[in-house]
Amino acid sequence: MDAISDEGIARRTRGLDRAFEILDFLRMKREPTKPNEIAARIGAPRSSVYELVNLLLRNGILEYADGEGRVYLGRKLYFLGAAYEDHFDFMRECDKVLARIAEETRETAQLCMLDGNKYTVVRMKEGVRPFRISSDVGRAVPIPWTASGRLLLSDMSEEEILDFIPREDFRLPNGEMLDPQRFTAEVHQAGRAGEFTFNSIVDSFTHCFAVPVRGDDGRCAATLCLVSPREDGIRNREHYLQCLKTAAQSLHGIKLGVFELPARPQI
Repeated sequence: MDAISDEGIARRTRGLDRAFEILDFLRMKREPTKPNEIAARIGAPRSSVYELVNLLLRNGILEYADGEGRVYLGRKLYFLGAAYEDHFDFMRECDKVLARIAEETRETAQLCMLDGNKYTVVRMKEGVRPFRISSDVGRAVPIPWTASGRLLLSDMSEEEILDFIPREDFRLPNGEMLDPQRFTAEVHQAGRAGEFTFNSIVDSFTHCFAVPVRGDDGRCAATLCLVSPREDGIRNREHYLQCLKTAAQSLHGIKLGVFELPARPQI
């Protein structure tokens, strides 16, 4: 009986892991997809994916997006997210802080974090200037492409960083490879300075700023960022950094909830 029970538990665990893999795939793809394509892309048996998709559909976690069988993230996930936000004061305070940064600088302000071994924008407030620069909240981006990535990994050793980041993530959108040793050197320099700024390496017109938001253990749990037109960013560098650092300090005393990382990602 114990063997059967253990086998059943292991099967359910694998099913849960696969269900989360399906949800993550759809979140990354950002468009409705047929179950057979999901199975092919995540390397899973079609029968298992169809079974899990039907279960998720019955529970409102997924919904049909059209008459051709494509599925996408369901509205119940929105309600779950809303309940999560209601539980943490940190998110509400972040929105106030981002609005204040955007008002003071007229630039786009962001709260950014790690999502596994990728970078993502968690919250954003666009600037008031006619020309606005924005990013997709929740979209996973290679860490080396970002200013925040230099701070979010600043507590890791060079070996840990290179093991953590997929090799292909050092390839920039223009096809060039970013030197990994140069990246790790910038990570540790950013950690010592408590800031990082640079001309974006994924476009030719923005300048990016990032400062750490630290948990109670002193580690960088998130970052506050600004994205500005390149010339304005260079001209206002000190003012923008001071705005970000003041804002980050105001968040330090607030309970970060899940933003307090219990441990470094397994590598």
